[in-house]
Amino acid sequence: MSDSRNVAFVGLGVMGYPMAGHLAAAGHSVCVYNRTAARADAWAREHRGATAATPAKAAARADCVFVCVGNDDDVRSVTLGDDGVLAGISAGAVLVDHTTASAELARELGSAGSERGVGFLDAPVSGGQAGAENGQLTVMVGGAPETFAAVKPVMDCYARAVRLMGGVGAGQLTKMVNQVCIAGVLQGLSEGLHFAEKAGLDVDAVVDVIGKGAAQSWQMDNRAGTMARREFEFGFAVQWMQKDLDMTLNAARRLGARMPLTALVDQFYADVAAMGGARWDTSSLIERLRRVEE
Repeated sequence: MSDSRNVAFVGLGVMGYPMAGHLAAAGHSVCVYNRTAARADAWAREHRGATAATPAKAAARADCVFVCVGNDDDVRSVTLGDDGVLAGISAGAVLVDHTTASAELARELGSAGSERGVGFLDAPVSGGQAGAENGQLTVMVGGAPETFAAVKPVMDCYARAVRLMGGVGAGQLTKMVNQVCIAGVLQGLSEGLHFAEKAGLDVDAVVDVIGKGAAQSWQMDNRAGTMARREFEFGFAVQWMQKDLDMTLNAARRLGARMPLTALVDQFYADVAAMGGARWDTSSLIERLRRVEE
């Protein structure tokens, strides 16, 4: 593959829209598909790209096809079937799934691609909407080394780190580790800030001083202030974290991994959703602690 590629991007949500934009800005020829055609048309006007009526048509001339949708069922709907990516993609091309999905789905797509002579990478991302917009995502990849080497220069357009973690499915399993660690840190941060509030401490001052020591984390740096101000109408939604943690706990049961804290925080997120916070940022765990007493 040359430096400039014919690429397709399927799924123009809060992540996919800017990711596809970075590909166009880097000089790649980009054709996009989105279930809501008006959003694809808006992207094409903004980035001088092309649109397609189906995922299959978007993939028809592409060297690489990137997918970033919601869950396993969404991925299947845009990759399999008469209008799916695999119906239109050419042998020798590569399908990359950036969706946070199951390792089982990754292996399913890897096998389906292999039958058609198509390479496959499962490549979930971390960094949120801001990371996508700023081209600073972390990409965790599963697949064959030669397939990864061929596509990594393209993924570098919107990432600060792209790493091959093992065979097909390893990217999704690594993303599960990522979500477990985030959930645990957010619960600890929520309890710490709630304790500070109840003790009558200056929360900003507390965060400023402990953030210079071993308690520091990305979540503290980027979420403690909004948590203190009860601002949650942004960021990675609770309902998506619930999806990720449920998927992780299912994988843990199959693997025999014990994850009591993750199971507990998953229940806490269900409580937040029941409070009306399904679309709130994941840092809204603190509201569950506050409202118990209100």
